Amino acid sequence: MQWMPAQRCVVVGVDGSPNSLAALRRAADEARRRHARLDVVRVLPPGPGAGPLRTFREWLRLRALVARRVGRSQHLTTRLLIAYGEPGRVLAERAAHGELLVIGARAHSEHGDPFGGATVPAVRHGARCEITICADHRASLGGDPG
Repeated sequence: MQWMPAQRCVVVGVDGSPNSLAALRRAADEARRRHARLDVVRVLPPGPGAGPLRTFREWLRLRALVARRVGRSQHLTTRLLIAYGEPGRVLAERAAHGELLVIGARAHSEHGDPFGGATVPAVRHGARCEITICADHRASLGGDPG
């Protein structure tokens, strides 16, 4: 019997915010550097509209967003995933066999804490891999994140 190792992967959570786009750029760089697959995860709230049509539409949106941010010339194997649930829990689960999980810092916090909210603490508590938290400082200064 022959045993084949699992493919290395870097997981990134993307919701379209400037900080998540900074996380996508960082994750793509890390995946390329590590010779790993890039798993891009979009987590949506569960609910009555969480059917196959919505999943497909969101997957198409995610594909377009990733295509704009991660050039085809970068030669990355990329997997796009749409999931439903609490973002922190889902991202930690998706990164269970990953080398790295990259997420964006919280965009707006009432106390100025970018690690506040529910997602960052849940990921920090639940993920078994290395975690990187990114922020797009140009967006916070009013610049174009693009």
